[in-house]
Amino acid sequence: MGLIADLGAGRIGVDTCLFIYFIEEDPRFLPLTEPLFADADAGKRQIVTSALTLLEVLLVPYRAGNARIAERYEELLTRSRGISMIDLSREQLRVAAQLRAVHGVKTPDSLQLAAAISQGCTAFVTNDRRLPPMRGMRTLQLRDYAA
Repeated sequence: MGLIADLGAGRIGVDTCLFIYFIEEDPRFLPLTEPLFADADAGKRQIVTSALTLLEVLLVPYRAGNARIAERYEELLTRSRGISMIDLSREQLRVAAQLRAVHGVKTPDSLQLAAAISQGCTAFVTNDRRLPPMRGMRTLQLRDYAA
């Protein structure tokens, strides 16, 4: 089965790398990310990511002085149908701290997972193999679906 079928129903958490693969049209991962974002745009799926994603995707375009790409990232994250960028609350920060304490998850990953957990996501899509399994939320590795 493919990624879309394996995601099933419900909201999905998405790591920063998927936004980068999509906007920068990474040839290895675009065939996987394009249908995911198309489903969100069509109202078939809700994608969740933390506000940390905005910081992470803007860093390289800002360093390179590429305002056009920075604007595309920000527009995708803040004005796209089916994509929710979650501002982190105090409670989510507590959950992130617990994930770090119990599972040794790095801070950025713990923030992404805490946002996904807070929104009731049924799956989290990433390319980070260091993430531990989360109870009630499947972690899917995008590279496992790449041709």
